[in-house]
Amino acid sequence: MPLACLTVTGTMVSCSDEPDAENFYTFTGEMLSDYLENRAEYSDFKTIVERAKLMDLLATYGHYTCFLPSNEAVQQYLKERGLSGLDQLSDADCDTIARTHLVANIYSTFEMNLDRLPTANLLGRYLATSQGVDADSNAVVFLEGTAHIIFKQTREDGTVIHQNDSVENGIVQPIDMVIEKSNSYITDILRDNPKISYFYQALVATGVREQILLVDDPTYDKRDYPKRYYKSDIRQEVAWVPDTKRYGFTAFVEPDSLYDQKFQEYGISTGNGIIRALYDLACQIYDPVYPNDVAAEGHKFENLTDSVNPLKRFIQYHIMTRYVPGTSDLTPLVIPETKEAFGIETKWCNPVDWYVTLLPHTMLKIEQLSTMKREDTKNDCIGIDGDKKGGHFINRRYEAPEYNFRGAYVDPTVETKPAHDGLNGHYFYVDDLVVFSKDVQDVVQNMRIRMDLSTVFPEVMTNDMRLKGNYRADDNHDIPDDSNEPKNGKNHYFPLGYLDGVTFNSSCLFVYRRPHWEFWSWQGDEWCLYGDYDITFRIPPVPFSGEWQIRLGYAPLERRGVMQAYFDGMPQGIPLDMTQILTSEMYLGDRVSGDTRLSEYNKTSKEDLAAEQKVLKNLSAYRGPRSCYYLDNSATKYYDWGEPHIMRRVLCQTYIDATKDHFLRFRVASDGKQGNNNEFMLDYLELVPKSVYGIDGEGEMEDDL
Repeated sequence: MPLACLTVTGTMVSCSDEPDAENFYTFTGEMLSDYLENRAEYSDFKTIVERAKLMDLLATYGHYTCFLPSNEAVQQYLKERGLSGLDQLSDADCDTIARTHLVANIYSTFEMNLDRLPTANLLGRYLATSQGVDADSNAVVFLEGTAHIIFKQTREDGTVIHQNDSVENGIVQPIDMVIEKSNSYITDILRDNPKISYFYQALVATGVREQILLVDDPTYDKRDYPKRYYKSDIRQEVAWVPDTKRYGFTAFVEPDSLYDQKFQEYGISTGNGIIRALYDLACQIYDPVYPNDVAAEGHKFENLTDSVNPLKRFIQYHIMTRYVPGTSDLTPLVIPETKEAFGIETKWCNPVDWYVTLLPHTMLKIEQLSTMKREDTKNDCIGIDGDKKGGHFINRRYEAPEYNFRGAYVDPTVETKPAHDGLNGHYFYVDDLVVFSKDVQDVVQNMRIRMDLSTVFPEVMTNDMRLKGNYRADDNHDIPDDSNEPKNGKNHYFPLGYLDGVTFNSSCLFVYRRPHWEFWSWQGDEWCLYGDYDITFRIPPVPFSGEWQIRLGYAPLERRGVMQAYFDGMPQGIPLDMTQILTSEMYLGDRVSGDTRLSEYNKTSKEDLAAEQKVLKNLSAYRGPRSCYYLDNSATKYYDWGEPHIMRRVLCQTYIDATKDHFLRFRVASDGKQGNNNEFMLDYLELVPKSVYGIDGEGEMEDDL
């Protein structure tokens, strides 16, 4: 299996242990603790850090960014709280303030180009960032829409302070205000924003507000679970349970002004109140999707909290069952080496992720416009304003001339007031209605749905595990780093009950391996099963009932095992042997090109490509996707389509009822402890409607992207 990285940002740049020297002013020999001790203008924050008992931490070697408020800023903060001095702050207040301003990674202002810092602060919260100018017209970074990093300032005593001050164990960013993060629930921050009062009124009226109150599981304690050691391919590795078990939600919310516009477009009167107008709007959108419920008692305006009520469905569909702190997290990590989402060839397709919503059996499709024009002109971004290039859209499908659905743009704006980020959730503004309409159901989402396993389980994103770790760096293959904070990041395993909708037997070890950019896996991460496993999990919902294929993307290796798949309790076909690669006689033998740079692919006719795909299809198999790739140490791309160790296998082809939950079961079928303790690898799932896989004409084929 091929390599690995560090904590990365989400677009063009990343932080690292060795930042570029030209971005910093260096004070050789000083630790962060020394920096505070040696500068009287920061004595108030020093006192806060001492009362938080964090000074010893800042005296040790590590990698920290300290957003440092001056005494003047601290005194202004105290005044706004009605306090006369630091002694009126509790120790808990000091702990919150200190941890809010400290991040366990190094970030220069040059690297703060997302709508949030890539690493959470010591409170486990992300700091929102935006770019602007200060009173002297200097380009500066704003934090939480209020405080900004001081570009350069000369004090009365001649002392000069400036951004990007380097110390031995980190970097100091002086700021003009104390940073505050909301400690309110997402329900409260929605309530406190007057621009979205219509949405909040409907949230309360439908009872959906009560569905988004969870914060964390008080019974979960990572100390109850030991580290687990295992072998994957040739690597000895160790995995930890997640640090936290939090619950989170993300809402996409239309401002009141947009609803006023839509009421006019749909011919809806507001004379009977906003809730009635929203209900009438919801009826127009959702009655065609759920025609059998129109006559139900719960459909009536008097029954807004009923599960079949159109307004309740309307509100539920706006909310994802996971916490997403910034737009850069909505689609896969963008790495600086390729300036693309991890492992996705953006000259052919846009990065897309799919997420379950609170509306039962539905998902949002979220797409990032990586360029304005593709090599494949079917995917041009015609009709999108230039300032939205690189932006994220909900339920978009533009493939001229067949499809022209723009979708709703997700606004990354960070406002000064009100807050968008709370203890258990985040919300974004959108510029069009977010709805599971008939067009979304039958057209926009009538396509191959590819989901990395890390997005199937909401807990992975909510608890900040997705694509975390040093993707560039490999670990020692023989002696794993089992320290509490391993240099290159952690692999995680999941105890029974941690992942919703997942059950397994006691001998099962279910591991999420951190990303490595040379791994034969999409986006560099993968999931593995070990032991005499027997695991069942709920699959993502499909948009409509009908015939579907469920495929598993994976990398076969000789040290892996054999698995029997079940759908809704019924065995599906013969066991999947994960030791058999595409060049084995079971599949293509020596007919496979193994051309990972696609030079042979480009010379091959569509007819020959279609003929080969048909051979594989008859074997319930497909090559890896052409739009997916892995990298070597020089960031050279190698495409999955031509790699014989990467493939997709059809687990089942069956009728799926879109109104019900459905489950996949994987049971070990190896003889004894085959390979690495029966290791079975899961990379991604594909849910494929018959409209896609059913192509059967001579020379016709499903697209290989």
